[in-house]
Amino acid sequence: MAEQITLTFPDGAKKQVDAGTNALAIAKDISNSLAKNAVAATLNGTAIDLTAPIKQDGKITIVTKKDDLGLAVLRNTGAFLLAAAVHQSFPSYHLGEGKAQADGFFYDTDNPANGENQIAVTDLPALEKEMNAAVKDDDKIERVMMAKDELAKHFADDPYKSALVKAQAGVQIPVYKLGDFIDFGYGPLLPDTKLLKHFSLLSVAGAYWQGKSSNPMLQRIYGTAFFSAEELEEDAKRRADIKERDHRTIGRELDLFFVDPEVGAGLAYWMPKGATIRRTIERYIIDKEIANGYQHVYTPILANLNLYKQSGHWDHYKDDMFPPMDMGDGEMLELRPMNCPSHIQIYKHHIRSYRELPIRIAELGMMHRYEKSGALSGLQRVREMTLNDGHTFVAPDQIQDEFKKILTLMMDVYADFDITNYSFRLSYRDPKNTAKYFDDDAMWNKSQAMLKGAMDDLGLDYYEAEGEAAFYGPKLDVQTKTALGNDETLSTIQLDFMMPEKFHLTYVGDDGEEHRPVMIHRGIVSTMERFIAYLTEIYKGAFPTWLSPIQAEIIPVNNEMHLDYANEIKKRLLKEGVRVEVDDRNEKMGYKIRESQTQKIPYTLVVGDEEVKDSSVSVRKYGHDKAESQDLEMFIDAIVADIKNYSRTGEADNSKVLNALDKQ
Repeated sequence: MAEQITLTFPDGAKKQVDAGTNALAIAKDISNSLAKNAVAATLNGTAIDLTAPIKQDGKITIVTKKDDLGLAVLRNTGAFLLAAAVHQSFPSYHLGEGKAQADGFFYDTDNPANGENQIAVTDLPALEKEMNAAVKDDDKIERVMMAKDELAKHFADDPYKSALVKAQAGVQIPVYKLGDFIDFGYGPLLPDTKLLKHFSLLSVAGAYWQGKSSNPMLQRIYGTAFFSAEELEEDAKRRADIKERDHRTIGRELDLFFVDPEVGAGLAYWMPKGATIRRTIERYIIDKEIANGYQHVYTPILANLNLYKQSGHWDHYKDDMFPPMDMGDGEMLELRPMNCPSHIQIYKHHIRSYRELPIRIAELGMMHRYEKSGALSGLQRVREMTLNDGHTFVAPDQIQDEFKKILTLMMDVYADFDITNYSFRLSYRDPKNTAKYFDDDAMWNKSQAMLKGAMDDLGLDYYEAEGEAAFYGPKLDVQTKTALGNDETLSTIQLDFMMPEKFHLTYVGDDGEEHRPVMIHRGIVSTMERFIAYLTEIYKGAFPTWLSPIQAEIIPVNNEMHLDYANEIKKRLLKEGVRVEVDDRNEKMGYKIRESQTQKIPYTLVVGDEEVKDSSVSVRKYGHDKAESQDLEMFIDAIVADIKNYSRTGEADNSKVLNALDKQ
C-alpha cells in the first residue's frame, strides 16, 4: 500500500493522498473546472509545478489563472519559450537568465562570436514565429531532475549557464525540457504551451550580466504575456501611451533638454525652450513662497566635509555622495547632497529670539548625488539637481500650526498645476532595522506621534510606511501617480529634532533663557528636473499656456503683404508679457500650421487680408481642428487672462484637504 500524506486546503479541509501525487491530479479530483484553470500550486507557501510530485504533508493552494502568481507562471513560461526560440534560431548564442517581471518577462542573450552583433528588434518577429509554432503544436514542457554534474557538462560551452549551474545548491537540479532544449532556474512553469497564446516580444536593450557594471554587457529581450487577447491588447495600448508620454522622447521632439553621456552621464543640458519652462516654474515658486513668509537665500554647492559629518549625512549617506576633494592643505570639500546643513548656517549666523519664530528659509538649491550609471534616467534620475527646498525653525508649540501652513501651501500649488491624483504617506523608521537612522528612540517615538496626531486632527486619509523615513526623522510624503503609472514622492514635510541638537541651535525665549528649536524640512515641487519630467508626461508635452515655452505663434499668409501686421501683433503681445514668435520662413502656410501643432504651441494665429483689414486674428488652439476669427484686442485680453489664471479651466479638487485646514 502506498504511503499516505495529508494536505490541508485554505478553508481548513484536509485530504489524504498517495505520496507522489501531483497538484494537477488533486485539482482534477476536486473539480474539472479547477483543473482546467489551474497553472501551479503552493505547498507550505512555496510555489511548485502542477506536475511536481508531492511527498510530504503540508498546506496546499491550487494557483489559477486569476491569481497574481498564475500570471507570473505564464510569464516564466514565456521566458522559457523565448530562450528555446533563441536556441533554435541562434544555436551558437550563449544564454543568461530569464524570468517574469511585474509587467512581462525577459531573457538575456549573448553572441560570443561578435559582441556587437546581438539580437535586434528586427529579429523579434522571427522569434515570435518560432514561439507561436510551439504554442500551436501544444508542445509539452517536461519537468525532470538532473544531476548537477550532468547539467554542468550540458552547459560546459556557455560561461553564463555554467556559472548558474555552479551556484545551484544540491546534487539534483530541477530542469525543464522542450524537445531537446533544456533550461533551469525558473519558478513553476506551465506543463504545456497551449496557454501561452497571447504574448508579444517588445524590445531589446543592453543589460549587465547579473546587474553588475563590472560584468559583460548582454542583450536583454523583453516580452509580455496574458491569459486573454483583450488583456494583451489593453497592455499594448498602455505601452503606446507610455511611449507617447515619455519625457525623454518629448524632450527630444520639443528640444527641451538633452543628456549626453559623452560629456557627463546624469547631467542635464537645458535648451532654450526647456530653460523657459524651468525658469517660469522657478519664478512662480519663489514668488509663492515669499508671499507665504519664506526668506529666499543662495548658499554654496560646496562645503567642508566636516559639515556633513556633523549633520550625519556622511555616516548615513556617504555611498550616495561624491568623493571629497582634497584641497591640499588639509581642507576637504564636498559637493553637497542636501541643502539643510547650509540653511542651518543661515539660522546660526545671528542670535535668534522667540519673537522671530517661525523662521522660514528657502532656496532653489543645487545638489549632487553619486547615482550609479545604470540608475540614471532622463530628468528623473540625475547626478545634478535643483531642489525646491525649504526649512522652517519653530518653537515646539508652533509645530502643528506650521505643519498646516505648509500643507496649505502645497495644496495651493497643486491647484495651480492642476494636480489632483495624490495620496498621503506617513513615513516612519523601520523598527526592525534602526541602524541606518539617528539613534534616539525617544525622539522617534515623539516625532512620529506628533506627525500622526497632526494628520488625525485634520481628519485626512493617509497610509503608514515603515522604513521610508529620512535618517533624521519621520515625514509626511505626498505620493503622486506619474503618467507612466509609477508611484513617486512629489512633496514632503519632515520633522527634525536631531539636527538642532547636533548643531546646537538655540533661540532666546520670553524667559530670557536659551531653548532648542525644532526644524521642519519641506519640499513643495521636488527637484526642478523631476518635477518637469512629471509635468511633461502628465501634459504629454502640451504644456498649459502659462508654462508653454512659446505661448503663441503668428503665421502671416504672405510675408510681403502681412508680415508687418504680424510683427505689430508680436510687439503688442510681448508688451503684455506673452512669449510669442513670428514664423516668417519661406514655407507653405499649411506646413507652418502643422509645425506649430507638432510643437504643441497653445495658440496659432494666422493673419491675412481679412485680419489686416479688420484688426483681427484667426486663432487655432492646440488640439483643435478649426480656427475662429477673433478681434485682436479680445484675443490679447483672453490670452493674458489664460496665463494669469495658470490656464485653469476649473478648480483642482483639493477641497477636502483645504476644508480640513480651514476648519482648524
